[in-house]
Amino acid sequence: MPDQPGVYQYYDGEGKILYVGKAKSLRKRVNSYFNRQQDNAKTTVLVRKIRDIQYILVETELDALLLENTLIKKLQPRYNVLLKDDKTYPWICIKKEDMPRVFSTRNLVRDGSEYFGPYGSVKMMHSMLDLVKQLFPLRTCNLLLSPEAVSSKKYKVCLEYHIGNCKGPCEGFQSEADYDQAIAQIRRILKGNIAMAKAEMKQLMLGYAENLMFEKAQVLKDKIEVLDNYQSKSTVVSPSIAHVDVFSYIEDEQTGYVNYLSVIDGCIVQAHTIELKRKLEESREDLFLLGIGELRQRFQSNAKEMIVPFLPEVVWEDATYTVPVRGDKKRLLELSEKNALYYKKEKERQALLVDPDRHSKRIMQQLMKDLRLLEEPRHIECFDNSNFQGSYAVSAMTVFKNGKPSKKDYRHFNIKTVVGPDDFASMEEVIYRRYKKVVEEGLELPQLIVIDGGKGQLASAVSSLEKLGLMGKVGIIGIAKRLEEIFYPGDSIPMYLDKRSESLRILTHIRDEAHRFGITHYRKKHLKGLVQTELTSIKGISKVSAEKLLTTFKSISAIKACSLEELAEVIGPSKANLVVEYFKGK
Repeated sequence: MPDQPGVYQYYDGEGKILYVGKAKSLRKRVNSYFNRQQDNAKTTVLVRKIRDIQYILVETELDALLLENTLIKKLQPRYNVLLKDDKTYPWICIKKEDMPRVFSTRNLVRDGSEYFGPYGSVKMMHSMLDLVKQLFPLRTCNLLLSPEAVSSKKYKVCLEYHIGNCKGPCEGFQSEADYDQAIAQIRRILKGNIAMAKAEMKQLMLGYAENLMFEKAQVLKDKIEVLDNYQSKSTVVSPSIAHVDVFSYIEDEQTGYVNYLSVIDGCIVQAHTIELKRKLEESREDLFLLGIGELRQRFQSNAKEMIVPFLPEVVWEDATYTVPVRGDKKRLLELSEKNALYYKKEKERQALLVDPDRHSKRIMQQLMKDLRLLEEPRHIECFDNSNFQGSYAVSAMTVFKNGKPSKKDYRHFNIKTVVGPDDFASMEEVIYRRYKKVVEEGLELPQLIVIDGGKGQLASAVSSLEKLGLMGKVGIIGIAKRLEEIFYPGDSIPMYLDKRSESLRILTHIRDEAHRFGITHYRKKHLKGLVQTELTSIKGISKVSAEKLLTTFKSISAIKACSLEELAEVIGPSKANLVVEYFKGK
């Protein structure tokens, strides 16, 4: 294969397209699939299926990126990134006809008409149409206004003319030249060139004023004020930023999201987010480049500057990248990221509303795959120990069902058989007590047990399960806090999940819940112990009074430091005097 830029295509034995990829060097890139062991199982399967390779040479790496994007959309190969963008977005159309109409549409008809968009926000599109309607009264009827039809007096003006929304071109009240001048101004505004449209109007206004045509000059002055008002409302950064494209990127384990903002004179004139589904563990650079190529093609952008969060590998021949650190451009990038994040959250919310079980099943399938389990962990139980130098030792169990907390199933355990700070023995006791009860009462076993701790705590839990004959019937892992390491029974080498993965998020959530739940119980027990051992030993101080003091002052040392008056406000003067005298004697 040639050592040149191009696009390669893989086919199976039946001639079906499997994969389309781009390369700076076709020889090196294609060779990399066959001369080494693949890390990804999907890539391994792909390589096994390949029976034919075809390629197309191009001049530059940028040409390869754009061609790859086109072929993926056209051929839709099984192993390529899936572009999730099935909405039909609206456009503003200037119809190719005599006295053109300007209207919104979702259907592009290749008849020579001009289309501006697409608009990711319908609200933004309508605000543009409202601005156009306010500045230029145009016809909305679908009459055939050829010069012959107008001159023959075939039509009569309608209500739109009488209420001032149309100048009556159907009866010749507005000349074709005047109408075309308005369309030219509209075309500039829709392209985002508001400053140019304002400059032309201002020049025309001054010409009318010099010729003492003050009424026409006033009409243009009003239009300029409307444009100024619109621009001031839509400007998000300094108008000194003339024409830039902003691209931001966020991702989760399986999907990348690329947001695009087109900014002209400090105003956002277009905004759009696309979703890219991974198929072969593509890197964020691959997904980001694919998104930039798709969006620049779709919106026919010719901006000379692109604001990006990091530098992509492929360079556009007619544009430069900027990675801002501060200032207006940095604020634009943050705004773009905010839009991408909102889009991602909205997609997740919609999926949950439309089909909650499907969303839950997807998470369970991913968790089963990531943790190498034999079945979906629909029921997970997590254990965490808490103690202070061996005193008031407690353990907590939290339960997740279908990926969500089931708080009615949470349980506390007081450690009964262990003396001193022995976390391993405490874990062994709690696991044995919990699952001995499950076995004896015929309760439902979880699919996964999560132990908050490393190899030692996990080994203690496994010991209890072996005594009960449950090893092999339930999955069990340990999760260490420091680096979120996942430990398996009998394996000293931990596994690390992707920090962005949904699986790790669920595991850390249930682990943190167990810690929170256990600490709450430990504090109550500790407080009760403090009440009983210190304050209630004072003759005349009841348990209720002692709890009031600890709740108010938080600790014994704080109570010792209080004055008689401060204590009296909480438990009354006589009891306060007993407390003061007690600690004075000590």
